[in-house]
Amino acid sequence: MDLELSVVIPAYNEEENIEPCCQEVKTALEPLGINYEIIFVDDGSTDLTFKKLSDLSKNNEKLKVVKLRKNFGQSAALRAGLDHATGRTIVTMDADLQNDPKDIPKLLEKLEKEDLDVVCGWRFDRKDSFSKKLFSKLANRIRKRFTGETIHDSGCTLRTYVKESTESLELYGELHRYIPAMLSWKGYRIGEIKTNHRERKYGKTKYNWKRIVKGFLDLLVVTFWQKYSMRPIHIFGSMGIVLSFIGGIVSAYLVILRLFYGIGITDRPLFTVGIMSLVIGTQFFTIGILADILVKIYYGQNGRKNYLVERIIE
Repeated sequence: MDLELSVVIPAYNEEENIEPCCQEVKTALEPLGINYEIIFVDDGSTDLTFKKLSDLSKNNEKLKVVKLRKNFGQSAALRAGLDHATGRTIVTMDADLQNDPKDIPKLLEKLEKEDLDVVCGWRFDRKDSFSKKLFSKLANRIRKRFTGETIHDSGCTLRTYVKESTESLELYGELHRYIPAMLSWKGYRIGEIKTNHRERKYGKTKYNWKRIVKGFLDLLVVTFWQKYSMRPIHIFGSMGIVLSFIGGIVSAYLVILRLFYGIGITDRPLFTVGIMSLVIGTQFFTIGILADILVKIYYGQNGRKNYLVERIIE
């Protein structure tokens, strides 16, 4: 039988959570009567996580374990799980038991009934420390400002996808937080539902200030890439026009002072500003042209296309 559902669960040093997590997922899916698989991705754990997964796989034919050589981060682990998933629908969640597997049927139901491509979980009543909730709320506000998408909780890993939507995702750094934005830009239909969020019982959180900084930097990159990857000349050319215009105005003003009033201009700060504006403006034009050439090379390789077809009727 074709697999209907793959549940992808990245795990890093979650030895105490592995067995109950696997059991809860199984308990939530069995009543649905569908053919499914559970994929745990061990992201280079240094505790007994992989051993626990290996032991569980011996007695569970639906369990697949993917072990990474080292800790590559959640985005890379998620990408590895998606690459090894064979179900027509994919659910992702954390291994720390804070996501409730009982919400999976609700996610699947909304995906099917509303003909969506992605349904995101919304940790409406979040059971985390005050500082973590505060930083998360701030990050969500910044993300909405940059990306324009309206999902309330982009940091919630509990989501369901049609498999097609995950195939072209490039995940690295902290980009797993911006999957809804990236898919929305590609034209996929995104929805969300409120989900149950639980306190962490075992292990330690992997969330820290370094991930906040890295996440913000990745947000800048993904925003630039999605808005200007097709025509980078639009942003570099615009900046070049503005700087060249400023440099031209300043230079014309200085020329008038020199020719008509005999005033020296080389010792004026405006002289440096005018010349530098013209030079940097020209450089931005050049960078824009080179970036356009690189984009054409990028999409010309391996048959890459700058569009996605939803369906064809013949």
